[in-house]
Amino acid sequence: MTATKWWDLAFSAAVVALGLIASFSFPDVMAATWGVWATLAALVLCYFAFGRLAFARPRVALAFMIVLALGAGVLTSFQPAMATFQAIALPLIWHLSASIRQAILVNLLLTSSVGVGFVISLGGSADAVTQAVVTEALSLAFSIALGLWITRIADYGQERARLLDELTAVQSELATANHDAGVASERERLSREIHDTIAQSLTSLVLLAQRARGELGRAGEGADGALETVELIEGTAREALTEARSLVAALAPLPVGDSSLAEVVARLAARFTRETDVKVTASVTVADVPRELEVVLLRCAQEGLANVRKHARASQARVSLERVGDDLRLEVRDDGRGLVEYTPSADNGFGLSGMRDRVALVGGRLEVTGSPGEGTSLVVTVPAPVSEAARAETPAGGTVALGTMGAA
Repeated sequence: MTATKWWDLAFSAAVVALGLIASFSFPDVMAATWGVWATLAALVLCYFAFGRLAFARPRVALAFMIVLALGAGVLTSFQPAMATFQAIALPLIWHLSASIRQAILVNLLLTSSVGVGFVISLGGSADAVTQAVVTEALSLAFSIALGLWITRIADYGQERARLLDELTAVQSELATANHDAGVASERERLSREIHDTIAQSLTSLVLLAQRARGELGRAGEGADGALETVELIEGTAREALTEARSLVAALAPLPVGDSSLAEVVARLAARFTRETDVKVTASVTVADVPRELEVVLLRCAQEGLANVRKHARASQARVSLERVGDDLRLEVRDDGRGLVEYTPSADNGFGLSGMRDRVALVGGRLEVTGSPGEGTSLVVTVPAPVSEAARAETPAGGTVALGTMGAA
């Protein structure tokens, strides 16, 4: 019984039962009966005044247990039958005690008090002393044995509950890890399928359009309409090819492994340069980025470069990651045509809106700025407070660059 209401019910029922026993045990000795009633009333008053608080306050619990022990002795001194009060007092002591040692000591105090009450109520004879010692020794032995047994069962139950909570947490983490692994595997499969099918077909279409344009050019006059159509096919195919390659880049798995964040960003920039001929410079000046933030920042860098590929028409770009106070700041800047018709309120595309949602999940924010003809700047800021130990290890001059690479 751990709920307070059940102890309220048990204690009240025990007091009522003892009051009735006192009324019919020695009806001719009213002084003893009144003494029992007065003591029971005092115990009830103590229980509801501060005893109920003992379930949550250890200091109050100790005081109330001492009251129980002394009250049991006083009850027994009026009538020997009141030793039955131990039936509720001993379990309550085991429940309220902060430790096994404390429970045994208070048990010893209670049984000693009841033993003294026995001797007083039975006249103080040698037989009374013997009866009190034997009775209370048995009561103490049974109380300790049952208390230790039940305590062991309770501890075992708590340990099982703790292990169950840990197992549930591990299962949740494993399910999340399996989900993430499945998502990553599916993204990799989709990027490979797009690269091996759509992108290759579009590349072939561009090459065929170029060959057809050359052949029509050699055919001389009369082929102007067909030449215009072929040029339109080639332009459309090139745009579709750019979109397909951007999608492949966005879906491709991050090559993290055992590499540092600076190395991964540098490889991302180098690969982008090889694929687009846009010179990308990468700079990372932070270390010990939490894994969940690392993934968010890398995905944002990928998406930022994908936007440079699709929209910027740039010749150079820069990816930088630095710490600003308690925040990490990722910037993808290019020297392209800038923002032509973009406004945050009209952000209906999947790229930036998806990036904005991803950043918001870690408490960050996304800003896109730029002017026509002056390039675009995409800035992601996420909170990442620095621990005191890390602050102490940081050189006075600032952060140390882990990796800076100009991918030519």
